[in-house]
Amino acid sequence: MLRRVIVIGGGLLAVWLVLLVVLGMALSSRQERKTRERLAESLHAQVSIGEVDLALVRGRLSIDKLSITSAPPSAALRAPAEPGLAINRNDLVGHMTIDVDGVRCELPPLGLALFMHDCSDLIIKGVRLEVSTAALFKMERPKKGTPIRTDHMVIDSATLVFLPSAFMPDLGRIEIAIEHAETGPTVMRTPLSWLFSLKELDARFQLPAGITVLLGYRNGTLTASGSLFGSGAVELPIRIPVAGSAKDAHDEMLLLVQLGKQIAQQLVAKRAEDWLRSKLTP
Repeated sequence: MLRRVIVIGGGLLAVWLVLLVVLGMALSSRQERKTRERLAESLHAQVSIGEVDLALVRGRLSIDKLSITSAPPSAALRAPAEPGLAINRNDLVGHMTIDVDGVRCELPPLGLALFMHDCSDLIIKGVRLEVSTAALFKMERPKKGTPIRTDHMVIDSATLVFLPSAFMPDLGRIEIAIEHAETGPTVMRTPLSWLFSLKELDARFQLPAGITVLLGYRNGTLTASGSLFGSGAVELPIRIPVAGSAKDAHDEMLLLVQLGKQIAQQLVAKRAEDWLRSKLTP
């Protein structure tokens, strides 16, 4: 009897696994369409995706060797120079471009992803984001579906460029090169929502006048070094605001801009305090 149950159970499992393989192949195109539609709706842009691989047995959604391009209907679509994901929005408000080499979302295995859609791990590699105005982050919530949620997020090799008109016109162009970043549980309402759940960061800020600042963040402490801070590094405890205090994507961006200004002021004050202490110490 036990042997018969094992044989029947093994047969059913084999059928289920084969079905998942077939479903994964069939649903990949559907997933590609849903992803494209959600991006187009939230960004008000045209979006196309090259390749999506949905592995239901293993529990993984991979987006790589993609070509996602968005632009006004009257503009010609631009193909990226390298395989990857590219979103370009240009309108009267300004322009935003996002290029991504690859995205991997770890899902529940053995078909559970059909019912549980959140990513346990979200890995993003090779990102370039350029924004000309903060108004472009006033994205609408998709009418269908919910924002992407993940328990753990990793970003490697990312470059974020904010043109002078984006957030701080008086400061000028800001370029942030992120070598590595990790977060805790995250709800992606905007391309920068992950900052609210940041756990680790290794990055380089390129500011006007050739000023470079190296930043590190771990255990609630921000470390900054560079020509602005002399030979030593400045350490500063940082309290990141709770994303839940923002009602929508626009409120999230306002919180992040406010946080950035506060950090800049505290870093300058901390550096001045350390310099004064060094002069007064015998």
